[in-house]
Amino acid sequence: MSPYLVRDFMTTSVTTLSDGAKLLDAALLLRRTGKRHLPILSEEGRIVGILSDRDLRLLTPSVLAPVTLEEQNRIFQETPITAAMTRNPVCVLPDATVEQAIELMQAKKIQCVLVEDKGKLCGIFTVTDVMNVAQKLLTQKTSSGVA
Repeated sequence: MSPYLVRDFMTTSVTTLSDGAKLLDAALLLRRTGKRHLPILSEEGRIVGILSDRDLRLLTPSVLAPVTLEEQNRIFQETPITAAMTRNPVCVLPDATVEQAIELMQAKKIQCVLVEDKGKLCGIFTVTDVMNVAQKLLTQKTSSGVA
């Protein structure tokens, strides 16, 4: 059996944001799309960072903090995305094996890797994609009669 490749399981419809955006842009985009990871691209289309919904939650003041909604919105409107994103996110090639991608995710304790080909973002491989691989393997195992 040949190894499964990232290209066969990655998500190719990736929502991105430019590095000139503000934190509020990211918050609104993540909320509107329901995505959990937001690659940040330079004007030239290079991957420069990533912001996750978890990053955003960590940056949001607690409801117990004496910060008004207006003040929180002002801070998010003024904060460049580059101040909040993780720089140099972990990337793999589309021809990387799923096993290699999972090993990287485990070693780095991250929920996704970006998929880059010839310097351009071409996909994202997330924990959800790992679950799709697991489902395929279990389906194959069941249909082949192996218990």
